[in-house]
Amino acid sequence: MATIILTGGGSAGHVTPHLALLPYLKDKFNKIYYIGSENGLEKNIIEKVGIPYYSVPTAKLARKFTVKNFTIPLTVSSGIRQAGKLLDKLSPDVVFSKGGYVSVPTVIAASKRKIPVILHESDFTIGLANKICAMGANRVLTSFPETAKTIKNGEYTGSPIRKFNRYDKVVLRRFFGFNSNKPTLLVTGGSQGAKKINNTVRIALPQLVKTFNVIHLCGNGNLDDSVNIKGYYQAEYLTEVDKAFCLADVCVCRAGANTLFEAFSHNIPCLLIPLPLGVSRGDQVLNAKHFEKLGLCSVLEQDALTPSSLVCQANAIYAGADVYKNNFIKSPVKDASKNIAEIILHSLQ
Repeated sequence: MATIILTGGGSAGHVTPHLALLPYLKDKFNKIYYIGSENGLEKNIIEKVGIPYYSVPTAKLARKFTVKNFTIPLTVSSGIRQAGKLLDKLSPDVVFSKGGYVSVPTVIAASKRKIPVILHESDFTIGLANKICAMGANRVLTSFPETAKTIKNGEYTGSPIRKFNRYDKVVLRRFFGFNSNKPTLLVTGGSQGAKKINNTVRIALPQLVKTFNVIHLCGNGNLDDSVNIKGYYQAEYLTEVDKAFCLADVCVCRAGANTLFEAFSHNIPCLLIPLPLGVSRGDQVLNAKHFEKLGLCSVLEQDALTPSSLVCQANAIYAGADVYKNNFIKSPVKDASKNIAEIILHSLQ
């Protein structure tokens, strides 16, 4: 048996795919450790599943000019040194990274020590952190076939997807406090939340609850206790998110790849409101266009998001459920966790 170090963070999308891999990695590695940031959300997620967690200094590049960007080289250099000391102590046989700025120090330290490094890129285009890390990686695995073609050592595998429990819908409605058997609309803006989506949903609630029960995962610190409408459930973050996916008939969300792969693996048609170019590097826009071409979702640009457009689009998606179901049959989203775990193991040979 061997030792593996997992790394990645900055958002839940860089962490939760590790959870999908754990059942397979535990069969192949007797020691599994995680290296993340000192105060990142990855710490809480990983510690809950009993994986030993270590932190190193990390720094995120701000897209708008800020003096803090000038301190990044010093922070990352410190992070590389501390990650190197951890690697020397833990003696991993391989490092697997899901990207994000949190992963950079550990991956660089591992490549300097000739420790095999496997990366996975979830989005349609490779992010800055993975671009940096790819230079020292043995392989870069991708969720999209087109992405692999743009990377020298790229390999298309698909996305790791958590295995979710199946529940009785009557039990789930009781869990969320719903008293009717209306279809369910799931709204999520990711672990950080999405202010524009949150505000629009709350304004549109009187219209939305005419058709749907609404589960609203609004992100850390974004609860609004003044909203008290029958058929509406809100939470910052749902640990048992499988309950929401299992009950959902339609999902309104950003276009982060991991959320999409999980929703589509449940055959849930989505209304995507991608993070706009300029606010981000445009990866969500490209993710959304890819899946829209497959007929698995509709896309509503943030500039066009209003309470009325949200209600109209959500109703239209539900009304067209049969079309979406046929498209899911034509373009099924499969879990790549087992295949990725095998690739990680083969890197040791």
